[in-house]
Amino acid sequence: MSAESFDYKLFLKNLTQLPGIYQMINQAGEIIYVGKAKNLKKRVSSYFQKQDHTPKTRVMVSQIHDVQIVVTESENEALILENQFIKKYRPRYNVVFRDDKSYPYILLSDEDYPRLSIHRGRQTKKGDYFGPFTGATAARYSISLMQKLFLIRQCENSVFKYRSRPCLQYQIKRCSGSCVDKISQRDYLKDVELVRLFYKGKNHDVLKVLTERMQLASEKLEFETAAQIRDQIIQLRRVLEKQSAQGSDTDIDIIATGMIEKTVGIFVLHIRNGLVQGSRNFFPKVPGDTSVEEVIESFIGHFYTASQNELPAEIITNHPLAEAEELAGLIGENRGSKVRLAHKVKTSRAAWLDMANRNLNEMISAKLATKNHTQKRMQCLMDELALDKLPMRMECFDISHFQGEQTVASCVVFEQGQAKKSDYRRFNIKDVAAGDDYAAIEQAVRRRFQRLVREEAKLPDLLIIDGGKGQLNQAQKVIEELNLDEVTLISVAKGSERKVGMEQIFFPSEAIARRLNDDSPGLHLIQAIRDEAHRFAITGHRGKRDKQRKTSILEGIPGVGAKRRRAIIQHFGGLQEVKRAGVSDLKQVDGISQSLAQSIYDHLH
Repeated sequence: MSAESFDYKLFLKNLTQLPGIYQMINQAGEIIYVGKAKNLKKRVSSYFQKQDHTPKTRVMVSQIHDVQIVVTESENEALILENQFIKKYRPRYNVVFRDDKSYPYILLSDEDYPRLSIHRGRQTKKGDYFGPFTGATAARYSISLMQKLFLIRQCENSVFKYRSRPCLQYQIKRCSGSCVDKISQRDYLKDVELVRLFYKGKNHDVLKVLTERMQLASEKLEFETAAQIRDQIIQLRRVLEKQSAQGSDTDIDIIATGMIEKTVGIFVLHIRNGLVQGSRNFFPKVPGDTSVEEVIESFIGHFYTASQNELPAEIITNHPLAEAEELAGLIGENRGSKVRLAHKVKTSRAAWLDMANRNLNEMISAKLATKNHTQKRMQCLMDELALDKLPMRMECFDISHFQGEQTVASCVVFEQGQAKKSDYRRFNIKDVAAGDDYAAIEQAVRRRFQRLVREEAKLPDLLIIDGGKGQLNQAQKVIEELNLDEVTLISVAKGSERKVGMEQIFFPSEAIARRLNDDSPGLHLIQAIRDEAHRFAITGHRGKRDKQRKTSILEGIPGVGAKRRRAIIQHFGGLQEVKRAGVSDLKQVDGISQSLAQSIYDHLH
């Protein structure tokens, strides 16, 4: 992979050895792979340090532009989170090349006597699916619990249909013996409905039904049946107490906020039904001397008033908030029910908060490492090119076209060594001979800098042109005409062998190109902005070309609207035949006069 796209050595140097998941991200910002690791540093390092990768892995690694991590308490939590992220983002290399074995669900089949079973993969069988569960062990335990509480069968249909006497499960009171009519279908389906209610979280409804059954059995003097139902109620209440203690039925957001060396970070961990469902990172720009508490309060007020963000029943922060009650009331109004906002928590909530705090520290440390590295890149570039000052703002131009058509110029902007996409611009090049990159560069640079001068906008410290001496001369002409002496101008070409690291750097006043070492941080910064300009130009050109393909050649002709275009196409059978048609042929189409036929012919020829 190219060093300018992702400095993996720096990333690995600062990477934690804790368990967690890692997300491989390409240049377009898409998650292309999600993996888990017991030791993040060791696992992620293997992608960049081993040479014996499969072809698929080599291709994937070549596309990595960034890696993001989420630290977890254990490898098992990482496994769960990995699966959830894969299902959510459907990364290209996970979906296509990884085993699609998913976490297990419990299937309650749609049959005369429904059965419970563990199900993986596509949900094509008829019935109700409940889950997912963290693993087969958890799913088996849940089925075992349903057998104890509601005596639902688990046996295969091939066994169920041909039994002549009850099996061992009936003897140990784990099944009601529906295979040999020890229970009526009507009563069996009543128990099945309790299973559905239980898995849907309607536990109080289940307790109510069981209590009514127990009372009815007592009234009928069926004391043995009443005792069995009483035991069911006791077991069910124990299960519900355990779930309540774990907070498994509550939606919670954990918000950890901190500041290291004036860099503020916010890490939000989303807990749904007791499982980590995902996380989000934020690096807000804050005024000086702003406290962490002020940052959290401002963030909560903004984050939970945005319509796209789900409102949880509980929000936990790592700092106490003076306005906690007011914020909770505001969010509760939007949610339609009470919201709890707390910072002192115990048990599983304390573990989640600790997890969020550790991820917060990791992400801020990584941000600082990147910031320091970027500063080093800019300093190195200033020294190697003998610039008068640090290139705090850089702009780079590139041209893209296909056989000279649909020419597009791109201008990308880097501030403090980082892309500032809000300042990116594209230019549709007009009135330039096909394939004339020199004229295209001159037009784009002129349009860009004339506007910057007119609006008294910020000028770049360094202007980079993707190309050789010819393109550089065209840009220099514009800069000199506008008297922009404060803008340093260079161009970068790939050299005769067109290899990364062999770039040639041209200055207007120098006849011979300069070369920087291929491991130069300054060169890496030039490569990064050059590649970004190239990407931005290509995507713009493709969009223009696709738009043209979707546009009929008949559009734009005065007097030819949608109805007449359809009539012309239907008459001739296609655009190629329309192009071959003469004026007399065009005149044969209903609604086309002699003068209009001439106009159409002139437009096409």
